[in-house]
Amino acid sequence: MSQHIPRIRVYAQDGTLLIREGLRIHFHMPQPHSRLEHVVQRALDLYLETVGRDALGWYATEEGEWLALDDNGWRIARQELHAEGFSNVMLSDTEHGALRYRFEYYGKDLGNPARCYKPTVSSALGFWLPAEFMDERGPDRVRELALALATELPFSFGQAGPSLQCQLDILGVRDEVATRSLRHPGMDVSLLGTLAMDLGTRVRGPSWMTFLGPPVLAELGGTGALRARLHSPGTTVQELGPDRAVVTLGPAPQAGDTEQGQTLPAYRELARVLEPWLFQTPPGPSAEQSPFINDRRSWQRRFLD
Repeated sequence: MSQHIPRIRVYAQDGTLLIREGLRIHFHMPQPHSRLEHVVQRALDLYLETVGRDALGWYATEEGEWLALDDNGWRIARQELHAEGFSNVMLSDTEHGALRYRFEYYGKDLGNPARCYKPTVSSALGFWLPAEFMDERGPDRVRELALALATELPFSFGQAGPSLQCQLDILGVRDEVATRSLRHPGMDVSLLGTLAMDLGTRVRGPSWMTFLGPPVLAELGGTGALRARLHSPGTTVQELGPDRAVVTLGPAPQAGDTEQGQTLPAYRELARVLEPWLFQTPPGPSAEQSPFINDRRSWQRRFLD
């Protein structure tokens, strides 16, 4: 196991895996599904080329059941990916419940007045990797994958780094997650579907790789101005076209450990720069879906307070 990501496994009494360490890559795009379906398809194909087609074995149907990704299952999943108007697609491990590989896409029918979307709604795309992927192939391969996925995506924000892969809908999991996430501030945990409803064009606290696009990057003054404000050793700012960039905090992702004094100063520096655009969970019903019902603000400001 990588020295940068602690081994975390939490099991239910019946042996079901509830939480494990991993890596997550996700992007948020204020674009309608109709403009995204083909670039999302290419991103999925790239992901499968990297991890292997057999890494994904199940498709979550609209009825909440799991359909095996045989030829017919893939046909149905791809039809949903290219559905008219909007699309919700979740593909998971060959071994259901292993919490290693996952593909999630929430394509919104933005611009359709009949949907009555809030201004904070955006489309979102996410990928999971097990930590063993980085152990075997190295952090550069993870970074290459994240950059390749970002190439065509019209993102306003994105992240790649360590995460707590988990089943948040099971009783008791959220408390376990809250404790570990505050101890290891570099490890993300999120409900991508909920974020797609609330994030808008704001940003979340830093991860190993933080992707910035419009409008935040422009409001920061562009790539050059952002680079001039970051001085931590190992931090790089790479331009990804005229209006997008990625900040990478060191050669490999780190989880941090507040009990060992590992507070991740480079992450804290970037958090201070991004603070005016930081997302805070809104009040109301959506907030109750947060993994951190009791202490979500502390986690969202974990690099600032």
